[in-house]
Amino acid sequence: MKNKTSFLPREGEAQPSRCPDNSAFKQQRLPAWKPQLTIASVLSSFFLTGAFCLTVGVCLVLSANSVREVQIDYSDKCSDCSKLHENSSNWNKECHCSVHFMLQEDILGDVFMYYGLQNFYQNHHRYMISRSDAQLLGRNVNIQRSYCAPFSTYRNGTPVAPCGAIANSMFNDTIDLFYNRNSSVIQVPLLKTGNSWWTDKNVKFHNPESYNLSSAFAGTARPPYWQKPVYLLDKEDERKSGYVNDDFIVWMRVSAFATFRNLYRRVRRVQHFVAGLPAGNYTFRISYNILSDSLGLLENFPVARFKGRKHVILSTVVWSGGSNPFLGIAYLVSGTAATLAGFVITGIHLKLRKKKTYFQRQ
Repeated sequence: MKNKTSFLPREGEAQPSRCPDNSAFKQQRLPAWKPQLTIASVLSSFFLTGAFCLTVGVCLVLSANSVREVQIDYSDKCSDCSKLHENSSNWNKECHCSVHFMLQEDILGDVFMYYGLQNFYQNHHRYMISRSDAQLLGRNVNIQRSYCAPFSTYRNGTPVAPCGAIANSMFNDTIDLFYNRNSSVIQVPLLKTGNSWWTDKNVKFHNPESYNLSSAFAGTARPPYWQKPVYLLDKEDERKSGYVNDDFIVWMRVSAFATFRNLYRRVRRVQHFVAGLPAGNYTFRISYNILSDSLGLLENFPVARFKGRKHVILSTVVWSGGSNPFLGIAYLVSGTAATLAGFVITGIHLKLRKKKTYFQRQ
């Protein structure tokens, strides 16, 4: 066993120094710059910031106001379909309702169709986590260990695909647009692909690998509220069905507010609609798709339970986005506050300078 005194420095040996190295960084000799705040620099920064924010705010507000938008609330106008499906004996009866409206002026450019929901709280924590991202990537996972319950498996143990409350409550009304031109009725061609984010379509959502889509989802069942399995979301093209279906992907991106809108379709600019939507009479034809709930009843996408509303919106977009003036108003408020602060500082400076001059004369 070594003696403890062996660790002490011997006589004549130099003790190790505890001082930092003699470097510019450790000795705090690095070059530094400290701004000299003068009244001219402070006031110029406030006024320039205010002028910049006010200019950007005015541009954003004018841009948002230039967006052409038509919003139709069809919750009450299609109430007969809701009453029809309240009776479970009418589960196999289709129901359609029509909403007529008129465009006074042409809507030029690209026209986007949205469906809007009001008083639908997607930001509830249990609702937001009720999904399996691993399942949506096409992996074979045990969803009973996920947060999908109670929409993870049926009583017989069959797993639900896709699982979770978000997927189960997917918006399922079908909306078509018709143009009444003279004595003829022309269906407006709508594009149902290309409406989701590229990162969602190519990174976050993938179908299970198999020789066809129906076999890829073999051994699974549709969510309880759905009419058809996930591999039949788009019967025309298998490559646009399953987890990579645009309508499904758009719905799975939950909203932060109770009132929101999701992109549903885009007007295809062909034939009579090359320049956009011409002025005239139009009709929304809404098919109320039925879905089964946990009580065994059948109904369309339910909103009456939570006192919600349903809208369909036609809108254009500009360089700053859609019809949302919030960002422009925020810039205007910030610019106004900075400008007022500049004037207040100017007044205080002039008042103090007069006092200083007065005492110097005394």
